[in-house]
Amino acid sequence: MEKRLNEMTGSPTESRPSKILKSQGHTDQDKEDKQLQDLSMSKNPRIQRYLVAIEYIGTRFSGSQQQPNCRTVVGVLEEAFHKFIGQPVSIFCSSRTDAGVHALSNVCHVDVERISKRKPGEVLPPHEPSVVRRAVNHFLQKNEGDISVIDVRCVPNDFHARFKAQERTYFYRLVSGSEPLSTFEKERAWHVPEKLDLNAMQEACKVLVGHHDFSSFRAAGCQANSPIRTLDELHVCEVPATPYFPSITEREQNNSSLKDSHTCSVKPDVELPINSFSNTNDMVDTNNGKSNLEEFGIRRRHRSYVVTARARSFLYHQVRLLVGVLKCVGTGELTTSDVERIMNAKTVTAASPMAPACGLYLGRVKYDLP
Repeated sequence: MEKRLNEMTGSPTESRPSKILKSQGHTDQDKEDKQLQDLSMSKNPRIQRYLVAIEYIGTRFSGSQQQPNCRTVVGVLEEAFHKFIGQPVSIFCSSRTDAGVHALSNVCHVDVERISKRKPGEVLPPHEPSVVRRAVNHFLQKNEGDISVIDVRCVPNDFHARFKAQERTYFYRLVSGSEPLSTFEKERAWHVPEKLDLNAMQEACKVLVGHHDFSSFRAAGCQANSPIRTLDELHVCEVPATPYFPSITEREQNNSSLKDSHTCSVKPDVELPINSFSNTNDMVDTNNGKSNLEEFGIRRRHRSYVVTARARSFLYHQVRLLVGVLKCVGTGELTTSDVERIMNAKTVTAASPMAPACGLYLGRVKYDLP
């Protein structure tokens, strides 16, 4: 019955509207969300509902939702809560994420009735949120340590993590360069060997942002009632490569800006630009094609980019399909006019190949908390 409203949730294809109306995007969905929210509301006054924010490494899970014979985010979290309170619980996520998709902050809610372990049947006052966080993390870290609770808050029993969400923000990481991907970046970003034209990608974002029929960016199997969505933000920028360690020049510049600063280090004869944010070609001797001797052992850095997408809700695989098109614009395979053509085609077959899951991060779910 639930409809996948966000990037990682899916929905069946339906007939497309002939006109785009400003109020059409969410009206029907809002009615159904209210019905589902009423059904999920706990009627037991002894039960405390907690809003729980979690982070996890998506490549270690077969998605967020429960699946038989698979390790999932919800499954691991429910197991940790069970060990903590001694009884099974049900976890409801604000946003479903596919296998391989990471979360800097996904949010879920859980209902807990605190029963005395010494006197079965005796109901005790609810745990403080800080206790819940420490206890659940204790059991999570005894597992694989690839998921953590980062925040907990008590909320009313009618507060639903999914239906009360006002906005979702996703980040997508791309690294550009001919060098093989660093071990530290494996399954954390999309490696694009070609150079990316940042200005062209930024111009393409202007075509895609706003209130549109996103049928061309809606994967098969999407369960949303309508392809109409309002993309509040679509932005791409270049950022320092990670992991980042300052060069000696950067360290000296930082020290000089501090009053009465003192340093215990001695400047070496040759500066090593460790993980400095510079053009990777600067580190190659073009006379013989070999790395300079003084730079031996220093990895050539990639250019690193982040695409930010922000909206109330997303269609199934919408963000990854958008990034796939932006990447093709960056490499010169597509132009801004091509992006307009893809949007107007209103069919996913017109879009570029979808970006891989490993570069996608659910960054934030925004609420108006009581």
